[in-house]
Amino acid sequence: MEERNSLNRIKIALVEKQRTGKWLAQQMSKSDTTVSRWVSNKIQPSLEQLFEIANILDMDVKNLLNSNKK
Repeated sequence: MEERNSLNRIKIALVEKQRTGKWLAQQMSKSDTTVSRWVSNKIQPSLEQLFEIANILDMDVKNLLNSNKK
């Protein structure tokens, strides 16, 4: 069963795009710690931040989210 707190796919998207969390942090002018917490699903970025991440990674924001539908 998928963990409830695994809401975003930022880590997977970064791997697919061959980028790091540190790179994303620099692009967004955020701390490495904040992005690391997003990537590990310890905290979730805001909707606006998700759109910014999608834009930076040149992908649809839907690809950053895990579906809750079974």
